[in-house]
Amino acid sequence: MNDTPNPPSDDAPAKPGMNPAPGPAAASGAAPSTALDRELADTKDRLLRTLAEMENLRKRTEREVTDARVYGISAFARDILTVADSMHRALEALDKEIREKANEGVKGLLDGVELTERALMTALEKHGVKRIEPMGQKFDPNRHQAMFEVEDASVPAGQIMQVVQAGYLIGDRVLRPALVAVSKGGPKAAPANDNPAAS
Repeated sequence: MNDTPNPPSDDAPAKPGMNPAPGPAAASGAAPSTALDRELADTKDRLLRTLAEMENLRKRTEREVTDARVYGISAFARDILTVADSMHRALEALDKEIREKANEGVKGLLDGVELTERALMTALEKHGVKRIEPMGQKFDPNRHQAMFEVEDASVPAGQIMQVVQAGYLIGDRVLRPALVAVSKGGPKAAPANDNPAAS
């Protein structure tokens, strides 16, 4: 019979008063609650970043949907403007004297064409397409395209003297710039004075 006590096995439960082996948290010198706090802070940071990304995505999607609704018909509207131009030129080709001398059938036809042109313009405006009316305004390269210059010393230089072809906006963007004639040779247009008392 062997009286030497058996060494305690690693699987044996620790007896009261015995110090257990240090765990990973104790070995690293960090308390378990500090490690959990750090993990919680990382998780919270990731969650906040994900929420911010989702909010940005939602706003971007809303903006894209709005743009598609407003500007999605741009190509179609440009094609329709060609039809509107043709109708307008046809009506302008007949001066007042020819209209007065025309018989009732021709006058009825002209009235029908004018009515159709007005209906077309109304339909375009309903979908956000508006005509640019630049006559007499200062030339703006963002909205107008200069075709030629007109010598007129009585008009400030850079003012629109004639509209060759109407321009159009869709929403707040230029769908087609207005083709215009610009004054040349007159006095320079006076800049807007923001402080009248200074003059």
